Amino acid sequence: MEIVSGYAFAGPALDLGALLWDGQCLPDAQIRIPLAMLNRHGLVAGATGTGKTKTLQLIAEQLAAQGVPVFLADIKGDVSGISVPGESGEKVAERARDVGQTWEATGFPSEFYALGGIGTGIPVRSTITSFGPVLLSKVLQLNQTQEQSLGLIFHYADQKGLELVDLKDLRAVVTFLTSDEGKPELKGIGGLSTVTAGVILRALTAFEAQGMGDFFGEPEFDTAEFLRAAPDGRGLVSVLELPAVQDKPQLFSTFLMWLLADLYNDLPEVGDVEKPKLVFFFDEAHLLFNGASKAFLEAITQTVRLIRSKGVGVFFVTQTPKDVPADVLAQLGNRVQHALRAFTPDDQKALKATVRTFPNSAYDLEETLTAIGTGEAVITVLSEKGAPTPVAVTRLRAPESLMGPVEAGALEGAVKGSLLYGRYADAVDRESAYEKLTARQAEAEEAAAAVAAAAEAEKAEKAAAKGAASSKGSGSVVDQVVGSGIFKSLARSLGTQIGREISRSVFGTARRRR
Repeated sequence: MEIVSGYAFAGPALDLGALLWDGQCLPDAQIRIPLAMLNRHGLVAGATGTGKTKTLQLIAEQLAAQGVPVFLADIKGDVSGISVPGESGEKVAERARDVGQTWEATGFPSEFYALGGIGTGIPVRSTITSFGPVLLSKVLQLNQTQEQSLGLIFHYADQKGLELVDLKDLRAVVTFLTSDEGKPELKGIGGLSTVTAGVILRALTAFEAQGMGDFFGEPEFDTAEFLRAAPDGRGLVSVLELPAVQDKPQLFSTFLMWLLADLYNDLPEVGDVEKPKLVFFFDEAHLLFNGASKAFLEAITQTVRLIRSKGVGVFFVTQTPKDVPADVLAQLGNRVQHALRAFTPDDQKALKATVRTFPNSAYDLEETLTAIGTGEAVITVLSEKGAPTPVAVTRLRAPESLMGPVEAGALEGAVKGSLLYGRYADAVDRESAYEKLTARQAEAEEAAAAVAAAAEAEKAEKAAAKGAASSKGSGSVVDQVVGSGIFKSLARSLGTQIGREISRSVFGTARRRR
């Protein structure tokens, strides 16, 4: 049978499940993905409740077992169970018999993270500079013109040596540029209007008022932590716990893109490898693309296209392929499509569009995709030679770890017991743009007060002398103050350009200094 031979790979592979044909599950016909093809990216799609999360868990387990690190975003809080052995039962035993699986309860080495420490997990933070203007514009919901203006503000801060670590740093720079003292600076950075700067400032203020400030700061998370293996040689499963911020989908989807972009910036080129350095699962992918600017979409496409050669595979997880732009979808060589619903005209349109993204097959895919059950999927992957395999309707294996969340106490214990917790747990607030601009303002006020006091003293002196001439060779008191060291220091600090331009990636994110 052509389908069976299409999945008979010689090298290491992941076992997904058994072929379904004419309503029968064929345990001898195993559907697999070559391990070397996991960095050719993939898509896991399907309606809510069709088993996408369990598919992620199944693939992550097998990757970890073969020494490949995995990153998972846990939106609903039910992926943490991957760290502990699963629970046997009648349904698990029946599934294992159907697909020819030797099921054994197994937990996998895991680390748990949380954005900014909100929720249970090792805090993951980014500096504003590292995050960059393009991604930040997406989070702040700025339009294209405002996004370009934010890029100019970043450029100005770079040139002036004003480090943007957290939100108050960026707000301080924008506030300065909209002040009477800072407005002249706008003319030197590409014509940024005070109106646009004001819009950005209001967006920052509203964003911070929602409690988003915790996501930005130091110590900044090093994404190389995701590439580690456990002492027993298995790949480490990094789980980003997101239930505490699931009501802020645009925020966490953009943060996931930052993590991926940071990996892209830092990793060396390795070309084709026998197994990936990391497989990154990007859940709720449609949230990333909603309302995205052209520059943002181009940056995503470039990152996905090029990160393959750095040994990283990316799987986008969403409901239908149409949620992913065509240029990105074209990069996704491995497809696991769970059931779709066709209750409305829009659903039917999405179903037809999904079918068109698959190679020709022996199945009636429109009928199949609405009829397959939970834990079943239509699959096509790249063979060891890089060619698409025949479309195979598959009953998927059961994960061997716990299919659900671990207890809150166990999760907290795992987080605080991690060697990384002490490294990232406590935020650090060093001197940066906010402190520098605050000090500059204090100096300016001090200098202004000194000038005013000097002028008052000179006025009193003149009144006392009743017009007597000043001592020969000495300037006025005002002249002396203006020529003083503190005034010259202030003028120098306002006028000097540091000339420190940060090298930025396709997203405008800064290359981390190590």
